[in-house]
Amino acid sequence: MGKRDNARASVLKLTFALATNSDALALATLHNLVGEELTRRFGEGMWSWRHTERGVLANLRKPKFSKILTACVDGKIVGSLRLATKKPWAIDVSYFTEVERPLYLTGMAVHPELQGKGVGRRLLKEAEKLGRDWPGDAIRLNAFDAAVGAGAFYAKNGYRQVARVKYKGDPLIYFELLLA
Repeated sequence: MGKRDNARASVLKLTFALATNSDALALATLHNLVGEELTRRFGEGMWSWRHTERGVLANLRKPKFSKILTACVDGKIVGSLRLATKKPWAIDVSYFTEVERPLYLTGMAVHPELQGKGVGRRLLKEAEKLGRDWPGDAIRLNAFDAAVGAGAFYAKNGYRQVARVKYKGDPLIYFELLLA
């Protein structure tokens, strides 16, 4: 990140919090904005699915197993990610370092107008803190192995690539960050 990007990132006054039920509509709206932008840039794909308030509420229902971390500017949610104890369908654990308490990062989204301004990087740092406090031993995730994917972003932010796989025809990159 250049000096100019660092200056822009430091100007953003981000606050971080765990999402509550009252955030569900704003989170669905954020994910839909991101999905629309990705669809505009890369065409239809899994990212084109519509998110609903009801779907977000389902992810908030069991905070012992799933937490949504939000990044806000002036009280407005501009970024989010989800950490969960349950393995997502596209993850094959045999590629990852064996740990007792893995956490899985899914559903990361940053408002299109704020991408490249440090929001995602800072969300990942907050996720690390949350993961350690949960407690978790590692954060695992997958990214599309394509132009639409964020593999380079995760690698740049300290996540180690552990495999490249295809799942149901989609090329994926698996990443992990050990928290111990």
